[in-house]
Order: sequence, then C-alpha cells, then structure tokens
Amino acid sequence: MKFKAWKNRTTLVALTMLMSAAQTGWSQEEFKSIFNGQDLQGWKGNPDLWSVEDGAITGRTTAEAPLKFNTFLIWDGGKVADFELELDYKISGGSANSGIQYRSRIIKEADFIVGGYQADIDATLKYAGINYEEKGRGILVQRGERVTIDQDGNKQAERFAESSELGKHIKEGQWNHYRVVAKGPRLRHYINDQLMSEVTDEQKDKSASEGVLALQIHQGPPMVIQYKNVKIKVIQ
Repeated sequence: MKFKAWKNRTTLVALTMLMSAAQTGWSQEEFKSIFNGQDLQGWKGNPDLWSVEDGAITGRTTAEAPLKFNTFLIWDGGKVADFELELDYKISGGSANSGIQYRSRIIKEADFIVGGYQADIDATLKYAGINYEEKGRGILVQRGERVTIDQDGNKQAERFAESSELGKHIKEGQWNHYRVVAKGPRLRHYINDQLMSEVTDEQKDKSASEGVLALQIHQGPPMVIQYKNVKIKVIQ
C-alpha cells in the first residue's frame, strides 16, 4: 500500500509538470535555461544582495551590512517536482556558505525566506554536496553517504566513499559544476560529476514531492556566491 500510494502521488505530480511543460513549449526530454546571463528576469530576491556580474548570478554581502537571516533568490517559474538541475557555481569568503534550494516552501515572502531540501555549498568544502533541510530537520545526509529515511523518520545510512576524498574533487575558490537529480523520494547531489550524497526520504509528515527552486545567501561573514549556466529539465 505504501508503494502504491507513493506511485499514485508521483504520477499526479509528473502529470502536472508535463502539462505545464506542454503549455510553455518545454519538452520533458530537454534542458531549459532559466538564467539569461544578463539580468535577473524570472527570479525574485533582495536587489541589494543579488545582481548579475560577468554573466553570472551574484550574491554579495558586506561587513557594513551583515545579514540577520539567510535569504534567497527564488526562481519565479513555478514549482519543481521530478527534475534534473545543472549549474556552475563559485564561492569565496572565508567560511562562506550557500546552497541550492529545491522542492522548498516559501516561509516569509517579503524577506525571500524559504525552507526545504538544500544542495549545500561552502567555501571550506566541509559541507559541499550534503543534503541539508533548511528550516527543517537539518542535515539529512553527509557527503559520502546513502541514507534512507522511513515513514516514521528513522534513518538507515551506509557509506560509499570518504567525505575527505570526495572533497578533493571540488575546486576551492574556482568554478565547479553541480547537478541535482530528484526523482520520487530519491535525491542525489553531484559535484564535478562525482556523486556526493544520496537520500531516499519517505518520512510521511516531512518529505516533499514538489516546491520552489531558490539560491541561498547565508548570514555570517562577508561572502560572494556566483551561479551561471543554470538549466533544468523534467524527468520521469
């Protein structure tokens, strides 16, 4: 019954995404660019923090105006469900932290605050690649782990690689390629073509099958995060 219920739920979500794709001329088999490389058309966030520099979405904080909370640049193209996302990112600034939010919910629209699954990014390379649930359960899976979360929230984990070894594939202070694949309850994060983490989230009162897509600026020391070549496709 559990499998059947999830299958029916996933089918409905997939049909909704396919109908939306058909209306916009977006084929499920192809990637769609969601950043034009010139301005932030199709995105919404605090204009004092987000801009386009050198053809990249750029989030910048300063010591003179420190953030009191994490804030986000939210894609205005609707909710995502089963999808594959690819982009390039570069982060700098000491202990700078950012991330890619997906299947997330808007918590406070005026301040561009969201919560949900996050493909983590950090300048120290300690957390890059993990799945962190913003405004929720915290770290769902560490780098180098596969985790299954059952209906009651119990975790079963297995390690497929050492976190430190995977971290060697991430280029500090340079451009890196991030890929997020979300299909049903299975969520996978890749950096530079290396699987970093995988979680199967079946917790009945916490898991999310769809939601918004967003990019994070984290409170803390001054930082710069940049994103380019942002594209997404629906998957079945």
